[in-house]
Amino acid sequence: MSSNQEGIYVIQKHQATHLHWDLRLEMDGVLKSWAVPKEPPTEKGVRRLAVLVEDHPLEYADFEGTIPEGQYGAGIVEIWDKGTYKLIDRKPHKIVFEINGKRLKGRYCLLRFKGEKNWLFFKTK
Repeated sequence: MSSNQEGIYVIQKHQATHLHWDLRLEMDGVLKSWAVPKEPPTEKGVRRLAVLVEDHPLEYADFEGTIPEGQYGAGIVEIWDKGTYKLIDRKPHKIVFEINGKRLKGRYCLLRFKGEKNWLFFKTK
């Protein structure tokens, strides 16, 4: 996806072993996905850990329901926020994007900080 093109944005609240929120952004033909252990930031100044997890198919953006016991990610999944986003900048360690969801709106950043999987997720100006 290039700059100024709109893509799928969704956050799914996932009550698995531990409650977390799955941030998903349409990129490269899949949903790039991060697990966010605390409720996503709605205000500037709030930073959240976001752990990169495996990509999901685009169809997963609409999934709500229960993943059965014994399967990976077993638990209840509900859509917490959904809409579109515009990619502003994408580098290996930093992704800047504009979210247009019901709960989250505005410019956000994902900044990789430790290893390959740990990112910070926060709202910018």
